[in-house]
Amino acid sequence: MPVTVLVSAKSCGVTTSALALALASKRPSLLAECDPAGGTIRAGFLQGEAGAGFGLYHLAAAERTGPDVLAQAFAAHLWPMDEAGHRKLLPGLTDPGQAAALGRTWPALSEVVHVLAGEAGYDVFIDAGRLTLESGSLHTTLTPAPLLHQADLVLLVVRGTEQSLTLARHVTDPLRTELAERGSGPDALGLLLIEDGPYRAHQVTEALKVPVLAALPYDPATAGYLTAGGRPPRGYGRSPLLRHARIATEQFEAAASRRAIQQQYPPRTANPQLAGVLQRLNERGGARG
Repeated sequence: MPVTVLVSAKSCGVTTSALALALASKRPSLLAECDPAGGTIRAGFLQGEAGAGFGLYHLAAAERTGPDVLAQAFAAHLWPMDEAGHRKLLPGLTDPGQAAALGRTWPALSEVVHVLAGEAGYDVFIDAGRLTLESGSLHTTLTPAPLLHQADLVLLVVRGTEQSLTLARHVTDPLRTELAERGSGPDALGLLLIEDGPYRAHQVTEALKVPVLAALPYDPATAGYLTAGGRPPRGYGRSPLLRHARIATEQFEAAASRRAIQQQYPPRTANPQLAGVLQRLNERGGARG
């Protein structure tokens, strides 16, 4: 299954979109909240259920010990988002000041999530937040660049508005260059369109010279629930946002598969220590008590 990173040029519904995709997937899924500016799902959708003792920041110390310790810490810091434990969350930072400690952790975390996707069949979605550029390249602290470099797909989330497209134009070329020089290739870049505004998918593709790989409808009721939590709106499970998110996950898998075939990537060699820990995680499943 693919590892898909979602980013934006400015706050544009990245977290809500990533959460919808993870919750709607037909397969087991993981959402890793890796925005250096801090995570919002813990206080929003989860309404504080997951305390500060869980989450991304705690992986930094584990990574310094070794890959097996990192894999165990990763499994221990996942929070179930459904009763069966098939949809898991790695909660994000509680303080943006913590981001500097993760510089060494991003490459190792990328390997862990790729093992989870490849060996355990998880759909992996990474919320990387707002892109920050420095001298035309991804900022090394304010953007988790290694996660983008190693992703199967990098989705720039845009709305169908003139403002959103104007902001996106400033990052598409640097991002494409970054993926060409340091990532898996410029064709890893695609757009996820939120259908809010007058521009349709073909117009957005033409304006940004990047393909729209999927579109999500403007669904304020469902988006509000995913943002703030509380009581789900009536018909939540059949809502337009979740129905289209489910379709989008299939479209992303197809796009990633096409890339793998076209570029004839050699298969990833999984670290056996990581694979063993994550396989046990997959077998255990279940919600946290």
